[in-house]
Amino acid sequence: MKKNKTAMKKITTCIICVVVMLCSNAQSKLTLTKAQLKDKIMGGWAGQTIGVTFGGPYEFRFQGTFIGDYQPLLWYDGYLKKTMVENPGLYDDLYMDLTFVDVFQKYGLDAPLDSFANAYAHAGYMLWHANQSGRYNILHGIKAPLSGYWINNPHADCIDYQIESDFAGLMSPGMPNTASAISDKIGHIMNYGDGWYGGVFVGAMYTFAFVSNDINDIIAKSLKTIPVKSAFYQCITDVVNWHKKYPNDWKQTWLEVQKKWANDIGCPDGVFAPFNIDATVNAAYVVIGLLYGDKDFTKSLEISTRCGQDADCNPSTVGGILGAMIGYHKIPAYWKMGLKEAESIDFKYTTMSLNTTYETSFNHALKNIERNGGKINGENVTIKLQAPVPVRFEKSFEGHFPILKKPVSWSASKDEVDFDFEGIGFVLLGDASIWDSHSDYVFNTELYIDDKLVENPQLPVNYTSRRNEICWKYNLPKGKHTVKLKILNPSKEYEIKLGDVIIYSDKPVNGIEANRVTRN
Repeated sequence: MKKNKTAMKKITTCIICVVVMLCSNAQSKLTLTKAQLKDKIMGGWAGQTIGVTFGGPYEFRFQGTFIGDYQPLLWYDGYLKKTMVENPGLYDDLYMDLTFVDVFQKYGLDAPLDSFANAYAHAGYMLWHANQSGRYNILHGIKAPLSGYWINNPHADCIDYQIESDFAGLMSPGMPNTASAISDKIGHIMNYGDGWYGGVFVGAMYTFAFVSNDINDIIAKSLKTIPVKSAFYQCITDVVNWHKKYPNDWKQTWLEVQKKWANDIGCPDGVFAPFNIDATVNAAYVVIGLLYGDKDFTKSLEISTRCGQDADCNPSTVGGILGAMIGYHKIPAYWKMGLKEAESIDFKYTTMSLNTTYETSFNHALKNIERNGGKINGENVTIKLQAPVPVRFEKSFEGHFPILKKPVSWSASKDEVDFDFEGIGFVLLGDASIWDSHSDYVFNTELYIDDKLVENPQLPVNYTSRRNEICWKYNLPKGKHTVKLKILNPSKEYEIKLGDVIIYSDKPVNGIEANRVTRN
């Protein structure tokens, strides 16, 4: 009898194992019709476009504060088309996406890194922050991925790739690791560390939006693509926990983010200033919009916009993720007012409209699905789902903390600037560019640190090829340093506009822990 019981236990255990294996195999695949897949891809692109249009008027108008409930947010029939025609520069997160989509279309899924870098570096559109710094680096011989590395790019942790990574997720449904591989390749053109993680995380959320209708599940699984010890992971984890603690008060969670995470140490425009284009903080606003919006398209867009700072890109990300989750045809009619009239308009600086993008992105997804173990059988598409794996750990501005921001002045002849400081690094703000200028004039300079020539920065007047900052240097030996910048070809027609200098040391000012210090 005892032997029979033992045998029965073994049989039962085997049956359970088989059932678990079958369930596991069933969960490792997802079958959609081509129509369902395309509807979700269309929803992702349409949702982005709706979100960025909606948030456009509030972009960086609310810095260090949120938009109060008493203030109405604008939306009306025809607004989409009007904005696309009259304010095409608003759609930088779309036309940057489409630059990379177009490269895949021209050169295939194995397109080399340089083809992506050169396509955007030589494009006619204006760029800012990490994108512009990456472009400048590429144009001056610093190739990707070094073009995005923080030593070469003071904006490495800015939001740029986070707002452009949608394409990677939309072409990788249910495949977060495939999206991460794409982001590893393209995201390092302009970003590094937490700036890159923003794109990895957003790309992963898109991939899971094809699989799940549970916002909490989408966020939790996407966060598994990010290294646990990164500040980005810790910040988003904080937001998730604060949502649990304050489930009906997004403003309280916003305040907690502001208190703990809003002190930027990298972006020169955000150091000791209310302005914040940091990927980590703005990703927190995306997550706040998704969690407190609770799958309601209107509520989610409103909250992510009212969080302020990059108030057009954040609802664009939220709208795209929700659009991919519910599909194009379930986006509320209110938000699709005027969309049909706008879908045939090429985004400026591209030859791609939304209608073109829907088809192109759908075809890329089909190819990517097959490449990664999925199958297409007639009208059915079977996706081999992936369990998320964290990407490698990176940290920008390691051991660097801003301690002082002070003005500097030109010499009497305005062909030289010099200053002393004590610390391990500096960034000298200012540039030579003129908005909308197409001049090919370039200021040639020499940068001396401690009487040694360390660089010959070139400062273009042309806005699209400008250098974001005049000069910078990190990782200097701790101590006193002298900096001298000589202008070799002063101009009577153009001028270099000089800003403050930010000084860095190896410890936070007054012992106060700055943003991005890993918290154990």
